[in-house]
Amino acid sequence: MSSSLKEVYEKCEEYTAFYTGGDIQWTTEGARLLCQCGDVIKVIDINTFSNILVIGDSEDGAENDQIYTFQMSHANNIVVTAHKSGLIKLWDRETGRQEKVWRSGHKGPVARLAFDLSDDNIASGGSDGSIRLWDLAHNTCTSSLRGAMGVFTVLKYYPDSSKQLIFGAADDTKIRSWNSKTGKEHMVYSGHFSKVTSVQFTPDGQHMVSSGRDRVLILWNINESKALRTVPVYESIEATVLLPLAFKIPNFKKKVETEGIYVACAGEKGIVKVWNVQMSRVMYEQTNSLVSPASEEGGLAITHLLFNEARNVLSVVTADHNIIIHDLETFDCMKQMTGFTDEVLDIIFLGKDETHLVVATNSRDLKYYEIDNMNCQIVKGHTDIVLALARFPTRPDMFVSSGKDNSVRIWFQDTNNEIKCLGEGARHTASVGSVFTAQTSNEFFTSVSQDNCLKIWTVPKETDSFDRKLNSSHTEVAHQMDINCVTVSPNDKMIATGSQDKTAKLWTEELSLLGILRGHRRGVWCVRFSPVDQVILTSSADSTIKLWSIADLSCLKTFEGHESSVLKIEFMSKGQQIISSGADGLLKLWNIKTSECKMSLDNHDGKVWALAVNKLESLVITGGSDSKLVKLKDVTIERKDKMAKEREEIILQEQELMNLLHDKKLVKALKLALRMERPLHVLKIVNEVLKHGHEKLFETLKEINHTQKETLLKFAAEWNTNNKHCHAAQLVFNILAPEIISGNLKVPALASFIEGALPYTERHFERLTNLMQDLNFITFTVNCMQPHGVKD
Repeated sequence: MSSSLKEVYEKCEEYTAFYTGGDIQWTTEGARLLCQCGDVIKVIDINTFSNILVIGDSEDGAENDQIYTFQMSHANNIVVTAHKSGLIKLWDRETGRQEKVWRSGHKGPVARLAFDLSDDNIASGGSDGSIRLWDLAHNTCTSSLRGAMGVFTVLKYYPDSSKQLIFGAADDTKIRSWNSKTGKEHMVYSGHFSKVTSVQFTPDGQHMVSSGRDRVLILWNINESKALRTVPVYESIEATVLLPLAFKIPNFKKKVETEGIYVACAGEKGIVKVWNVQMSRVMYEQTNSLVSPASEEGGLAITHLLFNEARNVLSVVTADHNIIIHDLETFDCMKQMTGFTDEVLDIIFLGKDETHLVVATNSRDLKYYEIDNMNCQIVKGHTDIVLALARFPTRPDMFVSSGKDNSVRIWFQDTNNEIKCLGEGARHTASVGSVFTAQTSNEFFTSVSQDNCLKIWTVPKETDSFDRKLNSSHTEVAHQMDINCVTVSPNDKMIATGSQDKTAKLWTEELSLLGILRGHRRGVWCVRFSPVDQVILTSSADSTIKLWSIADLSCLKTFEGHESSVLKIEFMSKGQQIISSGADGLLKLWNIKTSECKMSLDNHDGKVWALAVNKLESLVITGGSDSKLVKLKDVTIERKDKMAKEREEIILQEQELMNLLHDKKLVKALKLALRMERPLHVLKIVNEVLKHGHEKLFETLKEINHTQKETLLKFAAEWNTNNKHCHAAQLVFNILAPEIISGNLKVPALASFIEGALPYTERHFERLTNLMQDLNFITFTVNCMQPHGVKD
């Protein structure tokens, strides 16, 4: 086999979700972010984007208990979680160790948790309309607060601990306050007509600002149940932040005085607005939002706003689980984090040195990653889910995308590594499922759609003007069913398409039909031209890969090994190998000449939709329906070098062993043979020692350490199965047995060892007993046969 062929890829990194929705909270110093991720809470270092701790992970491999909500104490030292099982658990925030657990007592899930200012008590708001107050020192319920109806959406302690008030809002749209000491209802604030989503208290403790999905902000006097001011904000509000008394925001030059109450809010429209609630006036409206508006009225675009005063940053959490951190003073985007990628549909490398990745997920936005640190940027442009990506080989900084919005787009990576849209084409009448670029130039690209059409698009020559309309130069109805894929030959002279009609078709550059490839039993998912030969590769939902001759359209080979649809294929090693991914979650590497599968990796839990190989073929990145991005590194050369070194070391050790045996240095030879795990050599040495008597073997075994004695026992168990070598084995057992009995020599799985050795030992003992009986009988017979003296 040629040394250029790949043989082994191993997983070097895996990128999974760290935020899948639900609660999210900053630590006070602003360096850590606690994110709810399914059944656990992940602590993220925002400087390195690394997951430094997982809270709630089951240690014994048991299924995790789903977390409904969590809350961190004001001192940042403990975290309390509410679970599907009805349990409330308390965790140490630094170590992730569970400290306490108790039953919530609610009839249904716990929806909200809140610490009091001292962190000595915590309140739980349930879906049963009740609030239970807990003394954390004794895990006892001190009070049960009733009056609300439905699921609690807001639960907060009043910031002035002397008043001992706790506020909550549930499905009945009213905000209620209770005395946490007596458990009696203190006041009811009626003003909202829909779900209350947040409550904020002013620093002086005199006022409260509430928001709701009824598109208003309401300013309240704490001591009065009547609203002081109702501010229409013209969108459903999901989150608010009360800004400090002194702050700076763009285009707001007036010094903020203490009488102003300024609230940042966000929700349906996907932008952050800062309102002066007392003046009912918008002081700032975000213009650089990376969040798409909700697709339907009353829907969610932004789910959380988090203000961190230590860093003066405002964090926006989107409905599709992205976290965007803005500097409050300039409102520039400082960091972007993708918490959850949903299904990964396509991946391409980008840049001259392939330092970046572009990932299409189940979203209208593209994810643009730096490979070194996986820092992510969100690229907006498409208005519906992006389905496919393709890069120009001659322009590694330019790529094409297509989506469910029936459009194709060309993108350009500028010198600052920013992504800009060069142009958009909208000639298709259905979802565009696949695109592919020219291979020898950057003058055109192709696309196929569910409208059964194949199109060729002309690429604009200039990259200094943006958002131009793209024109298609050729269009052809290529198949009678959905077209799954398109590809362009290495010389740009042919185009191939694959369809649900079970065929692949070859086309000229003017879209004249050259031929049809028939043979698959189900739809064709992917088509690729060989980079060196006149052959073409197809993969299908019939679980096979086929290699075809372009000259006569005959099938040359069929590769079978996947258990379900083969979704993506690529040629590697100058056309000598194939790498494929399938709906069975497997990634396979094939040798075309031998039809042999050289490697099969199972790194995904579902369909592997996306497969990208870099130019050097040293890195493969896969993505699929399990939301994972898996980075695989080629370790073929490293493995071969390692094996060569191991062989060289073994040869040297064998030579040394032969020299020691020749020189009769039996103790050193025994130690080396045991280290090399050579049972036959060890047996040879033991037999050589036995020539000098049993005492010599006893003295020799005193010279080896416990690890070597364990290895010797294992070998002796093997010898004991053979009649020829049982004598040496039994002597080893006899010498080492006292050490085992005394406990000086620890034998792993001793019971199993004895169980394996005992039957053979009994058999040898029985054989020797029979032999002794036969010998005694022979002696007796010989004695009887000797002549007796005759009497005269």
